[in-house]
Amino acid sequence: MGRSLKVSPGCIEQVKSALVRNGFPSQQALAAELEISLSTVKSFLAGKPVDYRNFEEISGRLGYEWRNIVHIDEPIPKPIFEESSAFITGTPITHPRYFFGRQKELKRLFDLLKRRPLQNAAIIGKRRSGKTSLLQYLKNITTTPTEQLRPGQKSDWLPHPENYRWIFVDFQDSRRQSREGLLRYILESLKMSVPNPCDLDRFMDAVSSNLDLPTVILFDEIGVGLQRCPELDDGFWESLRSLATNQTNGNLGFVLATPESPIELATSTGHSSPFFNIFGYTTTLAAMTETEARELIGSSPIPFPDEDIEWILTQSKCWPLLLQILCRERLFSLEDGETGDDWREAGLEQLKPFTHF
Repeated sequence: MGRSLKVSPGCIEQVKSALVRNGFPSQQALAAELEISLSTVKSFLAGKPVDYRNFEEISGRLGYEWRNIVHIDEPIPKPIFEESSAFITGTPITHPRYFFGRQKELKRLFDLLKRRPLQNAAIIGKRRSGKTSLLQYLKNITTTPTEQLRPGQKSDWLPHPENYRWIFVDFQDSRRQSREGLLRYILESLKMSVPNPCDLDRFMDAVSSNLDLPTVILFDEIGVGLQRCPELDDGFWESLRSLATNQTNGNLGFVLATPESPIELATSTGHSSPFFNIFGYTTTLAAMTETEARELIGSSPIPFPDEDIEWILTQSKCWPLLLQILCRERLFSLEDGETGDDWREAGLEQLKPFTHF
């Protein structure tokens, strides 16, 4: 990026102490793992300017979100929102600013994850009920800069969010459907060395020996992994269970999204692994509360008339996707200067594929 950053003076001592805490006996060891020069590591730990990319990489390996330790007088790259549409209907919501509701579920999920041992949770919901968006929100909300959030949007769910590692696994991604591909991805996400070959035994050795920060693995579309991925057999799932329950000092937790309970899903796909018995908390996604739905509607850049708000609430029954669709149609009509109620007819037409709500 052509710019340099340095550690804030108030963070230098904690950054230095993170070296040993993350398993590096020396500065040279850190430099060797990251394949950067020793002088760069020394400059970073001394609070001297280093290249932006090196700054981000060293911060991550020491368990810090770089924005939380950077010297504030240094120019920070301008944040870019991943979505700019006011209402998002075709893809999961990945930027926390555009996510609304689910406060009860979020409180319970973060309660399970804010202290050791991390506990496991399953999010159950109908197709297009917002499961993936909720997983993305869990992953991103605690480290998103306040200026990128809505005014008053809660983000302080965890006491030390910079220490957490979040790994999002989408089993629809073909690269995650082989055993080696998935294990390699997890190790790379953890900034750990990837053995060759990257088999299950070597993966277990690497994670059990080196996982010393709270880590949450988010499994999305796990039904695909169970139905279509023969390499992810009971032995694989049993190994993951062993990691979470016995070998990582409570630092590993799983949150998965599924249309049915984990045990039922495993049974229906011919799996018997006890991995699917470790999900002590399940939540089934229902419609949003009316208060949450009104907050979403109120986020429109052009305010809606009261009668339109009431109509949208009634027709959507406060389901997030249906709310987003109807709000999108109303906003488009206002932006185009249209009069009349044609937008309502268009909105109802768009709702037809989602009668399961």
